Amino acid sequence: MIGQKQLSAQPTIHNDCTLHNVTLGTWTEVGPYNVWDNVVFGDFSYTSGFNQLQNAVVGKFVNIAAMVRIGAVQHPLDRPTLHHFTYRRQLYGLADEDDAEFFAWRQAQKVEIGHDVWLGHNAIVLPGVTVGHGAVVGSGAVVTRDVAPYAIVGGVPALFIRERLPAAIAQKMQEIKWWDWEYELIKERFQDFLLTPEEFVTKHGTVR
Repeated sequence: MIGQKQLSAQPTIHNDCTLHNVTLGTWTEVGPYNVWDNVVFGDFSYTSGFNQLQNAVVGKFVNIAAMVRIGAVQHPLDRPTLHHFTYRRQLYGLADEDDAEFFAWRQAQKVEIGHDVWLGHNAIVLPGVTVGHGAVVGSGAVVTRDVAPYAIVGGVPALFIRERLPAAIAQKMQEIKWWDWEYELIKERFQDFLLTPEEFVTKHGTVR
C-alpha cells in the first residue's frame, strides 16, 4: 500500500515491480505491480498500483492513480498484420534479430507529463502526447492529443471539460514554478500551500 510510511529522498519502490531503463527523482514512490520501460520520473511524483509506463518523461509532483497506462505502445498499422511477429522476430524463430528500426520509432514517441498533474484511475495516455503543467485527466479517459496546462479533460477520447484555475492564476503558477523550489524551501513555505490559489500567487508573484 502506498502512503503508509514516511518517504525519504531515496525513492521508494513497492513489491513486484519491473523497472527497465528508469531514472527516479527524490521523494518518489512507485506503487506495487508497476511495469516501466524507458521512463524519467520527477521528484515527489508517485504511482499507485498496477501502472504501466513506457517511453515517458514525467514531471515533478505528479499524482498517478491505479491502473493508469502512459505511453501505451502502438502496433504497425502499415503492415499486412498487426501481430508482433513482424518485429519480435526472434520469439518465433523468423530471424536472428528483431526489428530495431521499429523499436527505435516506438521509443521516440515520448509522452511528456508536466509538473503537478493528476491522472485519474484507469486513464490512458497515448504515445507522443504532452500533458501540460497542473492538468487533470479524468478516470477512464483516453488521451489522444495534447492537454493544455491547468485544463481538466475526460472521456473517450478525452475532451476539454473546464479550466482547473482561472487563466491569470494558472499563468502565474507557471511563472512562479514552485515545483522547482528546493525541499527546504517547500518545507519553510508549507503553510502557503494551504492558501487559496489566488492567495498563493498574490504572495509569491503579482497576477497580471
